[in-house]
Amino acid sequence: MLERIAKTITRYSMFQPRQRVGVAVSGGADSVCLLYVLHELAPRWDLRLTALHLDHRLRGGESRQDAEFVRELAAALDLPCEVQEADVAALCRDSGDNLEQAARAARLRFFARVRQSGAIDRIATGHTRSDQAETVLFRFLRGSGTAGLAGIRPVTAEGVVRPLIEIDRPEIEQYLRERGITWRTDSTNASDAFARNRIRRHLLPQLTEDWNPALTGTLAHTADWAQAEEAYWDVELARLVPEHFVFDPPAILIRTKVLAGLRTAVARRLIRRAVELAKGDLRGVAFEHLAGILELATSSEGHGRLQIPSLDIFRSFEWLRIAPPTADNLETRNYRFPLPVPGAVRLPGQKRVLHTELFDNTNVTETSGGVYNGGVGYLDWCRISGPLEVRNWRPGDQYQPADRSGAEKIKALFHEGRVPLWERRGWPIVTVGDQILWARRFGPSAGMAARSGAGPVLGIRETGL
Repeated sequence: MLERIAKTITRYSMFQPRQRVGVAVSGGADSVCLLYVLHELAPRWDLRLTALHLDHRLRGGESRQDAEFVRELAAALDLPCEVQEADVAALCRDSGDNLEQAARAARLRFFARVRQSGAIDRIATGHTRSDQAETVLFRFLRGSGTAGLAGIRPVTAEGVVRPLIEIDRPEIEQYLRERGITWRTDSTNASDAFARNRIRRHLLPQLTEDWNPALTGTLAHTADWAQAEEAYWDVELARLVPEHFVFDPPAILIRTKVLAGLRTAVARRLIRRAVELAKGDLRGVAFEHLAGILELATSSEGHGRLQIPSLDIFRSFEWLRIAPPTADNLETRNYRFPLPVPGAVRLPGQKRVLHTELFDNTNVTETSGGVYNGGVGYLDWCRISGPLEVRNWRPGDQYQPADRSGAEKIKALFHEGRVPLWERRGWPIVTVGDQILWARRFGPSAGMAARSGAGPVLGIRETGL
């Protein structure tokens, strides 16, 4: 078994010579076996081992005894040991996660802290091929796609490695018994309240007996196959994402015609990656969510909205916007500020600044009509009476742009200019009293636009676009 584990370590390049390895030890059979095995194999890579234990504080005295057991185990092997605590029950209440999710998140934070301290290069955990089989079956039952069926990765980007991933649990217990090594048994492992326990104790044994005696291996091979598929897609998405995503933090924008023109498999992958990037993870995101987003993106042109866990999806014209939900009410959306001349105002909730400047009428010609010239809108300063204000567009607003023959509702200009819905919310206009003098993109009003030969002009421009 040692040689098989060494081969796994080599196959996945889990360790480099002289690395410092934190061995996650809960006290159970798998983690105890991992510690002993790595202690024996460490000289091959000249590894420096440290036992790591997180007390979840879920089982009172039993949890404290587990921590003490790990300390004694590390001392017997003459290894350093680091024990920390986490109130997983409180974390569960605060996050809304179930106990299993909260405990896993606490462990990952513990591992991250240890690695970030600089004391550890790798974290080794005791996941086995049996765990792999249970994970693949569990995710299949939940409706996971290929990514979920990849199961437990032998090596993660966070520096976690699983040297026992090709060893079955019965082999581990045999290894420990033959050497007279004791381990702790978590009493919660016997509870059918947890889905994984029901799979481990009932479903997987029944399927193995009734359908496939080699089911554990079959499921592990499925994970191996899926991992290779995911590795391919990681490379492919690294090429496609910069090509097709527009990043406007916290939002990600994708042109709908791009998704409509791709094969379904590629479009699904791009949507899944966009969701992951915008949300931070894929928890709670199911096949039907991704299918709904793809349907929204590829439907006939128009507007639409879809909400999935922790994300708001908007479709407007040729754009799809994927972003976390934000407060969107009149108090946060509406704004009105004095606009100094000369001066600048940062627009609320936007990375944009509106600038005003007075200068001689040297850049305005009859052909410019006072509309944008190099990104600047020109107004006849002599015609303006009263203090300027900048506010966001409101329903019902209308004015006559300099290049139009009559008044237009700004909403109609949005539609004509194919301005997506989410961009309209804070759209700035400049006013004097109730009169609109200027609007983003649509320029000065016809009655206020600077003309050739006029006196001083007011230039309005935006930066940060």
